[in-house]
Amino acid sequence: MTEILQLTVTGIAVGCIYGLVALGFVLIYKVGEVVNFAQGDIMMLGAMLAITFIVSFKMNYWMGLGLAVVVMMVVGALIDMIVVRRIVGYPQFAIVMLTLGIGFVIRSVASFVWGPNARTLSTPFSAGMWNIQGLAISHTYISLIVGTMLLCTVLYPVFKYTRVGQAMQAASENQLAAYYMGIPVKRYMSLVWAISAGVATCAGVLLAPVTLVDVNMGSIGLKAFAAAVVGGFGSIPGALIGGIVIGLVEILAGVALDAAWRDSSPFVVMLVVLLVRPQGIFGSSVRKKV
Repeated sequence: MTEILQLTVTGIAVGCIYGLVALGFVLIYKVGEVVNFAQGDIMMLGAMLAITFIVSFKMNYWMGLGLAVVVMMVVGALIDMIVVRRIVGYPQFAIVMLTLGIGFVIRSVASFVWGPNARTLSTPFSAGMWNIQGLAISHTYISLIVGTMLLCTVLYPVFKYTRVGQAMQAASENQLAAYYMGIPVKRYMSLVWAISAGVATCAGVLLAPVTLVDVNMGSIGLKAFAAAVVGGFGSIPGALIGGIVIGLVEILAGVALDAAWRDSSPFVVMLVVLLVRPQGIFGSSVRKKV
């Protein structure tokens, strides 16, 4: 039982990271109907920047994290304004290929600047450990869960109740109608890209003590995509729940079955959900009459 609880805590913690990256997928898709397959590489770039500020420039952890988030928010907004905006309205296949290309460019730039060597980042939570009746819980995993909950607690009311959030919801329902109502859709789309990049940076920094940070870290984005599909691609709470489901399945499959199933299990779950409930756990079914 203790081992199962240990694995469950680990799965929830890792799943929270998948949920944060999936949240970036969902936010961008809700407002602009763009599936951003560069989200994982944006997370990697944010983590690399944070490590540079904290380790190389000897900044305080929180100051380095904050600066990395701000820089990446600017990068996210520029990606939308300079690149993505020019192809909006084209077929989805073109947009998907564009975001894949952006991911490859980010990976190449990161490899040129930081090299192929993996890096680590020790945080204020790295050394601590809670021992509860034989159940050892690292403060790092607690920070993953708490950090995710805090980000979601801040973001959900912003998108649900503020004027900015309501404008984004209007744009997600009908961009043309929102534009005619005076909502600056392009500006809000850039803002969503900025927020998604900032959230991805937080996810990368939270994950850094658990796994090594290198240029291939962005592959986590594929598992986050599976989490977004499982939770429902248009649902913000669904992104978090889908991430936790994927994290738990991945950890438990690696122990109960074979280690080879660990990396493939998220996509098996995604396929099962698509077969049983194509709109995801929290997604709404949309039908069109022809």
